[in-house]
Amino acid sequence: MALSLSVTLLSGSSVHLSLSPTSTVDELRQEAQRGLGCHLSHLIDGSGNCLPGGLQIELAGLVDGDTVGAIVRHAELSSTHTAFALLRCDGSVVTWGSAYQGGDSVAFQSKLKDVTNIYSSDYAFAAVRGDGSVVTWGNPGAGGDSSSVQGVLKNVRHIQASSHAFAATLADGSVVTWGNGRCGGDSSSVQGKLVGVQRIWASKLAFAALTSESLVTWGSFDAGGDCSAAAAELAQGVRQVAASELAFGAVLLDGSVVTWGDSDYGGDSSAVRHQLQSVRELRASQGAFAALRSDGSVVTWGKESYGAHSGTVQEQLKDVLDVQASESAFAAILADGSVVAWGNERAGGNCSSVQHLLVDTQELCASLGAFAARRRDGSVVSWGNALFGGDSSAVQASLRDVRRLHASGHAFAAMREDGSVVTWGNAAYGGDSGAVKSALRSVA
Repeated sequence: MALSLSVTLLSGSSVHLSLSPTSTVDELRQEAQRGLGCHLSHLIDGSGNCLPGGLQIELAGLVDGDTVGAIVRHAELSSTHTAFALLRCDGSVVTWGSAYQGGDSVAFQSKLKDVTNIYSSDYAFAAVRGDGSVVTWGNPGAGGDSSSVQGVLKNVRHIQASSHAFAATLADGSVVTWGNGRCGGDSSSVQGKLVGVQRIWASKLAFAALTSESLVTWGSFDAGGDCSAAAAELAQGVRQVAASELAFGAVLLDGSVVTWGDSDYGGDSSAVRHQLQSVRELRASQGAFAALRSDGSVVTWGKESYGAHSGTVQEQLKDVLDVQASESAFAAILADGSVVAWGNERAGGNCSSVQHLLVDTQELCASLGAFAARRRDGSVVSWGNALFGGDSSAVQASLRDVRRLHASGHAFAAMREDGSVVTWGNAAYGGDSGAVKSALRSVA
């Protein structure tokens, strides 16, 4: 007996479909695409959960008369440290930058169809397709080769990456990992605890997974892979996690913060513990943390050379809306649209040369050594190390009507309202998209 289902967009448009209970969610999505006349990335149930494409409709819990939400697919950018990947509206993928580290996907183009999401480690990409399967490419040692786990990479819901490994959460709440074992690619020691996983975070060398019962960590012990010392505090409930290169920080449900991992990289927050109250967001550079509190103030700790000391600008850090980090510096958007930066000046920690231009700032984005700010009028201001995208003067005339910014480790990419993409920074590592310029047209 066929099931009658409605698929509805946020705009209110809907289509009514009739399918067999054994049809997959992916088949339902494809039928809805045809009926609605637009590309869809996901279908969501009444609770807001993403429905894995490979599941049969009846196993996904859908019954006759149900209404399913649909998310329209927009062009999205992803990046490794040295390459970019553009997911186009039709589900195809365009890449550029360092060929060996994800910039060359020619050999995988036949598989890179109906892609819904792209994730990246430092040097490899992982693309999730509409049916919940995964395609990987780039440096094999950084997770670019998933052949050892392809048999179990089905109905993938989300992927997180450390520097050289990936962790995929499946529809049943279990986790599959691959890549460098020292970086969390081997989760066998905690596999029995990885049940009902809700979210995963990563440092360079370790992972932390929030389950229905606790926070589970694995990977290099001295880089956050062992959270046993903080287990009692973490049991109170975790709201958000951030990671430096070798340490984790977690915002608990009561707004306090607990840290673990390498003490030099922020794993020891005891010196500022009394200030870590009413925290709403955590951000991290490679060696330091910045906690944004509900009153708009900021608290920092960790390695001083990585931005842990904000003393020179602390008086300015009031009414902060957002904080972003490069490898060793931070930048904050204030409520009046201005920007404050601190940390390593060679990594964007000093924005004085462009301070007069940093007005009406809406978005901050960081590479490893520079920052870019999108202003309300769609223009862009950049600063920091020119080798990392700190100098955008060569493309400044094209940086207009920008709606979104993205960064690799060494370059920036700006997506404009017309769907075109503008790049700058290290040409070999994604700053020059000339070779794929024709493919980057009309991607909105």
